[in-house]
Amino acid sequence: MMKSYPHADQDLADQDLTDDLPPVRLARVSPPVGLAPHATRGQRIALLAGLAIAAWLMLQLFSSVLLPFVAAAGIAYVLDPPTTWFGRRGISRGVATALVMLGFVVAILVFLLLLYPLILAQIGILIGRVPQYAGLVQAWAYQMISLAQERFGSDVVDDKLRELVGGQASAMVAFMIRNVAGVIGGGFALFNVLTLMIVTPIVAIYLLRDWPQTVAMVDGWLPRRYAGVLRAQAREVDRILSAWVRGQALCCLILAIYYAVALSVVGLDLGLIVGLTAGVLSFIPYVGSVVGGGMALGLALAQFPNWRGVVTVLAVLVVGQVLEGYVIYPRILGDRVELSAVWVMFALFAGAAAFGFVGVMLAVPMAATIGVLCRFWLRRYLASPLYLDPPPPDEVAAR
Repeated sequence: MMKSYPHADQDLADQDLTDDLPPVRLARVSPPVGLAPHATRGQRIALLAGLAIAAWLMLQLFSSVLLPFVAAAGIAYVLDPPTTWFGRRGISRGVATALVMLGFVVAILVFLLLLYPLILAQIGILIGRVPQYAGLVQAWAYQMISLAQERFGSDVVDDKLRELVGGQASAMVAFMIRNVAGVIGGGFALFNVLTLMIVTPIVAIYLLRDWPQTVAMVDGWLPRRYAGVLRAQAREVDRILSAWVRGQALCCLILAIYYAVALSVVGLDLGLIVGLTAGVLSFIPYVGSVVGGGMALGLALAQFPNWRGVVTVLAVLVVGQVLEGYVIYPRILGDRVELSAVWVMFALFAGAAAFGFVGVMLAVPMAATIGVLCRFWLRRYLASPLYLDPPPPDEVAAR
């Protein structure tokens, strides 16, 4: 994750990545006696393979303790632009870091103080209505079994199966709702974990304060022969990643506010939880809409005695989809994010399967990097003899 710069798509290879950063003085080191003055292709490939293997092993060995550090790096990346903005107005980097981090922490505390009691109250409502929901599902299961008996006969579907299915259906609903409520409450309890409450902010402060020096240091390590190309690809990754992260966060916030307010206004008892869940999960394409819509419709069917309330909830969901697809995402993200929905979904699920929650946090940066590299090599291929060489004359004559 590199620092964002304007006009990153113009003359990328000729621009200096560290225009506004302190210069890095590198000593010229002569190659040892007996070694070739230029690196071979095999040495370059070995270096890349070694770095990839080392990164993979580090994630495998330390994934259980990397979460606060990866979270801190993400926070520093997101908060670097406002910190740089303060710095350009004469405020020192240390003071700017303190101001930005203080505002970030205050925003989180305000969110928790305002919404946490409301969410706990709605969790209590959800747990209190477990018997009602279980009874509704049990009645629906009995009805389905009765229809099956009428169609296939009592020899195929007997009364014992009917009782078994009905009892298991109600038990399953009660189990699922209790566990969902526990997960929601446990998710907020994670904020009390020492590593997330103390280690992450401290690491984020140090990373944010030293971000320019870190970027300059990494820039100084780039091989001189490919420095321009690597800087160009780094800028492209930063352009796509920053647009996705900041734009997606704003979109999720808008959708969470809309769904939470709209579903609460139409009278859905658990509208706040459903709306926040749909908004937060919207960073995974289609998942937020499907999960939030399914929860909202299921609760509406259980709560409202007539179809009017269900239709109203459905209208809220449809309006939200229209706003999301034709207003919010086109205006906020537009065409700046060259990450397809399928690629993002695959990256998120692959990261979760490989490294758990740390993999989820690293999935989008890795997806953006791989996408940029694939497009770079595709351009190289289309400009190479492998693609441009014409067919042999005898083959042309045969045609």
